[in-house]
Amino acid sequence: MAEDRVPESGEGSGDKISYVKAALNWQYNWIGLGAAAALALVTGTGLPLLLAAGLEMMYLSLVPQSSRFRRLVRSWQYAEERKKHEQRLRELFRDLPQPMRARYADLDRLCRAIRENYARLSSTSQIFVKQIEERLVGLAHSYLRLLHAAWQHREYLRTTDPAAIERELHQLERSLESEAARVQEINRKRIEILKKRIDKHEKIQENCSVVDAQCAAIEDVLKLIRDQSVTMRDPSEITDQLDHLVADVEQTEQTVREVEAIFEMAAPEAPVPAPPLPFGTSSSTEGSPRTRVRN
Repeated sequence: MAEDRVPESGEGSGDKISYVKAALNWQYNWIGLGAAAALALVTGTGLPLLLAAGLEMMYLSLVPQSSRFRRLVRSWQYAEERKKHEQRLRELFRDLPQPMRARYADLDRLCRAIRENYARLSSTSQIFVKQIEERLVGLAHSYLRLLHAAWQHREYLRTTDPAAIERELHQLERSLESEAARVQEINRKRIEILKKRIDKHEKIQENCSVVDAQCAAIEDVLKLIRDQSVTMRDPSEITDQLDHLVADVEQTEQTVREVEAIFEMAAPEAPVPAPPLPFGTSSSTEGSPRTRVRN
């Protein structure tokens, strides 16, 4: 939810960057090497290549250590990660059934109304307006991820019959003592697996209710802020309200990530998944999803 910015050295993934590799692959470096090769071809001598090799060694020893070059490389990486993040949000949106797409479109309209109302404030209040904008963008992204998690949870619950698992478990437990030793060993492992499946089903069912409540809380708070923005209340109070909501959402998203780990173990074939709607918010957008789930 933090402000989008280029990480400083050592932040995030910045310390994993190979600046030497980035300098080597920089287009201007290849242009220079290509020019040296062309000159060597024209003159029929290897002297330009020798000079280019010497300059390349100096270039690779100096440029990757430059703080300006490192900031440039981090900005490239940040732009690439942001592009991947937005593509992932588009994919999440496309996965959603139509009712959930419509809910997201409604939330996006709320955010736009809040921005438009606070855009009319004086220039001295714009610093708070910028903070509001950052939090609105982050909340919209989180809301989309939570909607997708709610859809994923419901798909799992719809296709899983806990009563059938319970029946299979009881049947194995009843017949366990009458079976051969080798069969007993295998069936004890099956019993353990079935008990874990029941526990995970209960956890996912509980988490589905948590996600639903958090989505409704985001909607309610943003509606309140929209109402407050009409009367132009102090924007600093609004940022406090958004901060509390952001903290609650982050906690819920952590729970969602824990449940997604369950999906990875139990159903690896299921789709598992971080400006509010650069891909459009119309409730009639794109084709019908594969599965429709009422929310």
